[in-house]
Amino acid sequence: MKAEIFLGLLVILSLFQASVSSSFEELSDASLLSSVDEAKQLVDAAYKHTRDRIKEHLQNDALAPVKLLGYFKQPVAGTRAAVRAADYMETTLTLLKEKLQWAVRGDFNVTDLLTPAQLEMIFKASGCDQQDKKINCGASSCYRTITGECNNRRNPSLGASNRALVRWLPAEYEDGVSVPHGWTEGKRVSGFPFPLVRKVSNEIVRFPPEQLRMDQQRSLMFMQWGQFIDHDLDFSPDTPARVTFSGKVDCDSSCAKQPPCFPIKIPPNDPRIKNTRDCLPFFRSAPACTSGRAIRDQINALTSFLDGSMVYGSEVPLANKLRDQTNQLGLLAVNQNFTDKGKAYMPFNNMQKSPCLTVSKEAKIPCFLAGDSRANEMLELVCMHTLFLREHNRLARGLKRLNPHWNGEKLYQEARKILGAMIQIITYRDYLPLLLGTSFRRLIPRYRGYNESVDPRISNVFTLAFRFAHASVPPTVDRLDQNYKSIGPKIQLRNAFFAVWRIVKEGGIDPFLRSLMANQAKLMTQQQMLVDELRDRMFEQIKRIGFDLAALNMQRSRDHGLPGYNSWRQFCGLSQPSGLKTLARVLRNHALAKKFIELYGTPKNIDIWIGALAEPFVNGGRVGPLMACLIGTQFRNIRDGDRFWWESRGGFTPWQRSSLDKISLSRIICDNTHISKVPRHIFHANRYPSGFVSCSQIPKLDLRAWKSKRTEEVTEQGIRFKQQIIPACEHVR
Repeated sequence: MKAEIFLGLLVILSLFQASVSSSFEELSDASLLSSVDEAKQLVDAAYKHTRDRIKEHLQNDALAPVKLLGYFKQPVAGTRAAVRAADYMETTLTLLKEKLQWAVRGDFNVTDLLTPAQLEMIFKASGCDQQDKKINCGASSCYRTITGECNNRRNPSLGASNRALVRWLPAEYEDGVSVPHGWTEGKRVSGFPFPLVRKVSNEIVRFPPEQLRMDQQRSLMFMQWGQFIDHDLDFSPDTPARVTFSGKVDCDSSCAKQPPCFPIKIPPNDPRIKNTRDCLPFFRSAPACTSGRAIRDQINALTSFLDGSMVYGSEVPLANKLRDQTNQLGLLAVNQNFTDKGKAYMPFNNMQKSPCLTVSKEAKIPCFLAGDSRANEMLELVCMHTLFLREHNRLARGLKRLNPHWNGEKLYQEARKILGAMIQIITYRDYLPLLLGTSFRRLIPRYRGYNESVDPRISNVFTLAFRFAHASVPPTVDRLDQNYKSIGPKIQLRNAFFAVWRIVKEGGIDPFLRSLMANQAKLMTQQQMLVDELRDRMFEQIKRIGFDLAALNMQRSRDHGLPGYNSWRQFCGLSQPSGLKTLARVLRNHALAKKFIELYGTPKNIDIWIGALAEPFVNGGRVGPLMACLIGTQFRNIRDGDRFWWESRGGFTPWQRSSLDKISLSRIICDNTHISKVPRHIFHANRYPSGFVSCSQIPKLDLRAWKSKRTEEVTEQGIRFKQQIIPACEHVR
């Protein structure tokens, strides 16, 4: 009997879907295109409204700190164009779904009801087809493109900027398409509703400040390098709209859940925020164009390769803007207003108003211009960007002395190539073994050469996993003098964002770099996950709650449609705890496991960032087994799938590789600052003076390996130089 009823229902459903599908097939091309036009008007209006309001706030110096941080999460240039097309496409589908509600009861996926030809028409009309345009790579070059295109000859867009992040597991959305888990209150998944992320933050992440412990084996530079290279690999900007596409809801002031607003609700009995009707503003990550079923993906504005894009940019217009075009010396542009005791700063961003100007007040110091838009967020991050700008120019000048006949383009590209190799070496030789511990060689075995079939794209889950370092950030910023003694009181983290005036007006980058080398990172433990400066206090000077980084990370994983904790444990070949007892065994902590089960009901639903962060460290590392797997897998892919990897055949000559082997971050600091004493092992915890040596004891890069051989050939016009380029470009496989 049940089988007969079931079959009957199937017949009714198929007839119903056929009628709905036929109604869609009857839609004229003109009516479909009019929906696209309507979507464009709505999206453009929301973008303009947001942009006008940001300008107005900047002009009135009324940009609250929470808005400062969001300011540089806005996509720009080519990223903005790619995101706009994706918003056109998604909004068109939303409008079509609304128009079809009369014909369909209940929830449905509108893309299932469109024909492939209709979907293709919308894809093209929205501008999404620009992402699929054939890339002509032309002749082989021994230099990377700025955009990352043509690294993989078989699939030239693989790893390029402004493309969707890759998914290692299928997306999991509430509606199967784009609505995040936790959107519909009380909706159950695996039998349980999702807890409020602020409640998880309060229960699991929060700890008393007096319990703070520092890492006795890792320097603060260990934390800072993680952030620096993360900004080389991935950036998922917020959607450019701060209002709904209907224009009726403002994400900054409203707690309504309407795309792109996904506000973080305040739970009852919150330790700090008493108004539970208030919320923490949250904006969804910008979408990427996707064909087929149009399941929401997020965009990566950067190249996926470890290529120094935070120094050089990931789009050609920005890369050109960052160069010194006044001569043929291959230099990056430097600041024309200030120097650091004779050493260069990055150029200022030429925005008339900027968050850094707002923060600096009467000092009137604007933000710096760098290859990544987030460079000005933290003071120590600004210092790292400045350091590598100086190193590029030092290399270019050195190459010019060795090869006076090289033009500016050649000098720029060779210096960029060397700098990229340095970043790769420091990361894989010095940083990752200390992060992954005994898992390092298993996850990242010895290099065996470039593999064209390896996908180097940054995975969506990595953008959350690599946020483990938020738990290594201490609550204050320190500055040390030449004797490695503190200069004045420490700066509270909440007062350090966009405060670049402190670098320009208060002693340059050296005091911050000394602190990174001589001070320790915060230790991440299950009892002290994230300091209150990042979880609660960051923006306490404004009345409305502004920031909880832990809650934001968990909300972001839901926004991105990332599967839960157990799915990723399974992906990594690890056990999947089924309940309290097995979770307690994985975490080696019964009380913590009990909190997770009380909040989530099942380990399956635990948000990936908090679940992975809570695991005890692998031996010798600073992340647990799940985080180690996700991070290690990603770093292996971006090495093996990079045709321009520094060890790949034909990239550098054996002599050049031998020279590069000797480089170190300590030497880069010696060569580009006024600092004369540095640690040999910069990511280890080092105390001054016992752990420090004179710069004269730190090996230098021998640039003579880059001297090109020249042969003269007499012609009717006189002497022409034939350059034997080392290495020969055509040998790059």
